[in-house]
Amino acid sequence: MCGIVGIVGKSNVNQALYDALTVLQHRGQDAAGIVTSHDGRLFLRKDNGLVRDVFQQRHMQRLVGSMGIGHVRYPTAGSSSSAEAQPFYVNSPYGITLAHNGNLTNVEQLAKEIYESDLRHVNTNSDSEVLLNVFAHELAHRGKLQPTEEDVFAAVSGVHERCKGGYAVVAMITGYGIVGFRDPHAIRPIVFGQRHTDEGVEYMIASESVALDVLGFTLIRDLAPGEAVYITEEGKLFTRQCAASPQYAPCIFEHVYLARPDSIMDGISVYKARLRMGEKLAEKIQRERPDHDIDVVIPIPDTSRTAALELANHLGVKFREGFVKNRYIGRTFIMPGQAARKKSVRQKLNAIELEFRGKNVMLVDDSIVRGTTCKQIIQMAREAGAKNVYFCSAAPAVRYPNVYGIDMPSAHELIAHNRSTEEVAELIGADWLVYQDLPDLIDAVGGGKVKIDHFDCAVFDGKYITGDVDEHYLNKIEQARNDASKAKAHAVSAIIDLYNN
Repeated sequence: MCGIVGIVGKSNVNQALYDALTVLQHRGQDAAGIVTSHDGRLFLRKDNGLVRDVFQQRHMQRLVGSMGIGHVRYPTAGSSSSAEAQPFYVNSPYGITLAHNGNLTNVEQLAKEIYESDLRHVNTNSDSEVLLNVFAHELAHRGKLQPTEEDVFAAVSGVHERCKGGYAVVAMITGYGIVGFRDPHAIRPIVFGQRHTDEGVEYMIASESVALDVLGFTLIRDLAPGEAVYITEEGKLFTRQCAASPQYAPCIFEHVYLARPDSIMDGISVYKARLRMGEKLAEKIQRERPDHDIDVVIPIPDTSRTAALELANHLGVKFREGFVKNRYIGRTFIMPGQAARKKSVRQKLNAIELEFRGKNVMLVDDSIVRGTTCKQIIQMAREAGAKNVYFCSAAPAVRYPNVYGIDMPSAHELIAHNRSTEEVAELIGADWLVYQDLPDLIDAVGGGKVKIDHFDCAVFDGKYITGDVDEHYLNKIEQARNDASKAKAHAVSAIIDLYNN
């Protein structure tokens, strides 16, 4: 769930990259980085923390150049050491930097190949560094002193042949240009656009269209599955399909939770998709509980607000804002460790008693993952005087871990894993619970003007579209992702950072 951006401009792009990363901050709050290129030299700044904390004025002044890439990260099944902040760099060939959103499912095999066959060294546990070395090796294999667009696209084709999983990438080839590419299933999002200035046309590649909007770029389109875009330092744009058998299957969870509502992904308005989610939920409630006694619908800020509003409209009940959010607390989904999540919920939300006292309240959230947050929020609603508390999830039950770049917990930490809806309702303390049905979610997201027949819905149905995810692989990531292992990794990283500083 990282955020990536790349810009080829006509003047210094440091401020534009910074602004784009702040717009994409919701995609990762663990680390941030920017690298620019000027006269064949690279200028890099990256560290743990939010964008506003990583980049001070002295850092920005050093990031000179009309071409650069940036990244915001949250850790996926690994350390949060600052050594794994992106972009990553290799000096051969040409000097390449890379930023990546997603997760490679065959990273162990690739790391072995890189060492034994490609004769390259990987310095971190990050699959992004592995991907960078694969791309660099494929480009070096062309043997050109000066790479052309044909060489770049051939290298991307080599990446697709070797790498499995979900990935959206921006990479900068020092002195030559920026390339963006997407995995053959288009699991992770990536778009590109342009803006006209007095000096000429500038181009931008980003995870979400909203980053283009804010900086005055016009969206050209999303990259197709397996497609690459290459923009030379002079501003020439080339695109090419680089995968042998591309299949459109974007991650549906982007529309449920990850993306901003003002983004357009694969031609689909995230906002309208969430409106349709609320409409589908209302229809289900009317079917299953036609005699419901809901007095008020209250969203759990912020992602569920759009669906909750449409739900209330279709049910004909009041919509109210019942929680005030402290916007200086990070997203609990991203926070490592169960203890940190539990503590942050009370700090992040406060109930307005007036909206709860003596009422039958329907709380709406985008999804239920561990159940930690919604359990505490339901308790807060009862403490504020709610007579009955019902709960509605805009997504189906999350029963399986994500392996394509969303750091969901192991299956046994998912509250819906091997449990019925009634059992989950009892565990979170709701009087009753309604999940979105998966066919309705697919129809809500894919039911607009742009038709996508297939989505990656693995977290709901356990069907991993890359075909290489089995029980052995899931067991390995469960070990890597459990909270105890992650807490240990954070402690070790803190000690290493303290020693290094």
